[in-house]
Amino acid sequence: MMISPESYYEEYLKGKTKEEIMTAIRGLKQEIGHLKNSMENPYDGMKTVIHPSEDTRIYWSREYLDIAKEAYSYRMYDESAVRRLQQIITLRKLRLPLKKIALILNDMDQVKIVKTFQESVCELDAEIAALETIRNILCAFIAQLNTAAQTQVKFDLFDNAELMSVMQTLSLTKIHFKEGRSMDDLNRANETLSTLTNVRVIYLPPCTVAASYHLGVNPEDNASKALHTFIRNNELEKIKPDLRVWGFNNPSPSDHETYGYELWVTIPDALDVPAPLQKKQFSGGLYAAHCIKMGDFQEWQRLHKWVENSTEYAYDAREPLGMGGCLEEHLNAYSYYKDAKKAAKFIQLDLLTPITLRDPVGGRDKNKLPL
Repeated sequence: MMISPESYYEEYLKGKTKEEIMTAIRGLKQEIGHLKNSMENPYDGMKTVIHPSEDTRIYWSREYLDIAKEAYSYRMYDESAVRRLQQIITLRKLRLPLKKIALILNDMDQVKIVKTFQESVCELDAEIAALETIRNILCAFIAQLNTAAQTQVKFDLFDNAELMSVMQTLSLTKIHFKEGRSMDDLNRANETLSTLTNVRVIYLPPCTVAASYHLGVNPEDNASKALHTFIRNNELEKIKPDLRVWGFNNPSPSDHETYGYELWVTIPDALDVPAPLQKKQFSGGLYAAHCIKMGDFQEWQRLHKWVENSTEYAYDAREPLGMGGCLEEHLNAYSYYKDAKKAAKFIQLDLLTPITLRDPVGGRDKNKLPL
């Protein structure tokens, strides 16, 4: 429907202010512009709808199905692909890296496969050795902390020079055992830890002892019972308050075979010793001494290493030869025996290895320490 200018004025502009009339004119211009554009471009803004053929729909349905399978990790494998996947899984269970697995599957040469397996065995051996070294270090830390707790000695892990020297040889950046220098770090740490720094050199004077010996089941306990009875009956702690007690394997245990243990206690020279105990003379001598908590007999290895590496002292095999002359002294014997009703337990031992001054001309000693 057409509208005249007069009618438009009467309906939309009459009585309006100048600003309202200008706003109406601008709106009218916009409407005229939209009308002109629609007349010149009648299809502008319309969306084209395409109806694909049935073949096209089937094709793209298959494509979408394949994409969906990939997205949800579903795949169709033939028999050879399944077999190859099983081979890969088997080799991965053996901790073989994917690069080595690819070499094995792509080249089934048996010689090359054997070489690849041997390389993996060597890598595993290195990792096992590294783990064993770390385990030994931790066990040594635990032993020292337990000793401090048992003896009520204040012990600060981070204020101990020996422990800190071990920790400094370990590097946080080389925890992964495949790195070349990590084993060197661990070996240095293990060597530092196994080197004792608190070994004492003591002299034991010649003396008379009463010896109790047992060969068979529980030789330590059985030898101790006979010796304790002798000490109680003679009130040895009263007539000889400086009494000392030593023990040693005789012979040392080997491959679960029956072994014996012998215990000595120092006595006055004139004291009679009844059977089955024996009266003996101990020649004494120079010893390397290392104090341990009862039960920490693995410390023998560290003491032996100290003697072997010493530039001043050498191992000196001498009687009694049950442990190559080595002795285990039960410390604080007087305190142990002075109260018959409330006897404490031996909680500390001195490991004693016989030594002599090293010959400056002859070099290292020819004697070998007992294992």
